[in-house]
Amino acid sequence: MNYGEIKKVDIANGPGVRVSLFVSGCTHHCPGCFNADTWDFGFGKEYTAGTQEEILEALSPPHIAGLTVLGGEPFEPDNQRELLPLIREVRSRFPEKSVWMYSGYLFDREILSTLPAGEVLPEPPVWVPYRSAHCEVTDELLSLIDVLVDGKFIAAEKDLSLRFRGSRNQRLIDVQASLSAGTVTLWQG
Repeated sequence: MNYGEIKKVDIANGPGVRVSLFVSGCTHHCPGCFNADTWDFGFGKEYTAGTQEEILEALSPPHIAGLTVLGGEPFEPDNQRELLPLIREVRSRFPEKSVWMYSGYLFDREILSTLPAGEVLPEPPVWVPYRSAHCEVTDELLSLIDVLVDGKFIAAEKDLSLRFRGSRNQRLIDVQASLSAGTVTLWQG
């Protein structure tokens, strides 16, 4: 996995002062994306064990509220596989800090779906195709995430007054409450 940037002081992508990792690789290609360079899976630098330690060190000060992972697309299956060890370690070392992720995939239709990646799921009555982002590590990764901001960026729904999201269609999902309830529960922060 490659990454485009690590922000060690970020106040735009979740509550409080956060460390944010921008992963590379995204197949959504949303028109108007603020970070189109990261669509390319080869963009930026190689993510290594040293990168992980740099992120964990940046998370250590008490004023840092947590980690945010965005991109690119963290839920591309190859990225999920590389991110899981980092998120496990964040939870182990910093259980009091929150973990946020951003995804163009829809939580309830494309991330939780167990259809093989690349399959389509028809949605009557409009029959909109959805691609599954679910892979062998998705369930564990979701068990470690506090909030997921889901949905593709839609330029026509861009709203600069929104908190922690770029367009009105995007949702801030309380992942643990949603998994427990079996239905999407919005974050009430």
